[in-house]
Formats: sequence, structure tokens, C-alpha cells
Amino acid sequence: MLGWVIACHDDQAEDMRERLEKKFGPLVQCQAVSYWRGLSDNMLSRMMCDALHHTDSGDGVIFLTDIPGAAPYRVAALMSHKHSHCEVISGVSYSLLERMYPLRKTLSSEAFREAIVSSGGAEVSSLWHQQQKNPPFVLLHDLYDN
Repeated sequence: MLGWVIACHDDQAEDMRERLEKKFGPLVQCQAVSYWRGLSDNMLSRMMCDALHHTDSGDGVIFLTDIPGAAPYRVAALMSHKHSHCEVISGVSYSLLERMYPLRKTLSSEAFREAIVSSGGAEVSSLWHQQQKNPPFVLLHDLYDN
């Protein structure tokens, strides 16, 4: 089963997690990380790293963030490059997570990424989708060495 790390500003992450628990019961492999104004990047990184390790069973972890490019998204993006089967999603809402919850048991991290972005509408995206729009920088001499 995919682990979920819900990382949002203020108390949004905890609120979403509590609402999901009211509907589905206790959530295994799911952590909420609240980003409050004034929280250091170092502390946010430590909190999200802890959440990643508590939710990862080996099937992958989905970072679910509220605002693209904001601190929780940036920290998740950096962490995802160091762990296999990690996806970073931005623009999540409670209603979207409620619809997607049953799929975390059956889909791979990559298939889940595609499903949530397709289901979420224009405001929902993923780090992978953003990287496809802006491919990584390649040095010209690397192109000619091949």
C-alpha cells in the first residue's frame, strides 16, 4: 500500500487527515505535516523525513501538498529524488483525497500520480508533470560525447 504524507500550510493537513479518518477509520501509513509561518526549512525537512520513513512500507510514498512551489512542495521534491517510488503532488483538497483514498491500496506510485492528476482538475499537478514541461538542464558537451 502506498504511504501518504499530507503536507500543507497551517492546520490543513491535520484537518484533512482527521476528516479522512472519520470517513474511513484509522489511517495506516498516513502522516500529516503542518507547515506554520516561521517554521525553519531544517525543521520542516526533519518532520517530512520522519513522516516519509513512518509511511513507507516499500511500495512507495505520495507527498500530497497544497501549494505548488511552496515550502512543503520544495522539501518533498528534494526528498523524492533520494527515494524510489516517491511522488509529489500539489493542489490537493479534501474532496480529492477522499476520492483517491481507495486507490492507494491497488495502484503503483506512478499509476497513482497519473490518476490523481487526471482526477484533480487544472489546479492539481505533480513534480513529474512539471519536469516534463521543463526538462533538466543538459550540458552541450554531454550531447556530443554520446
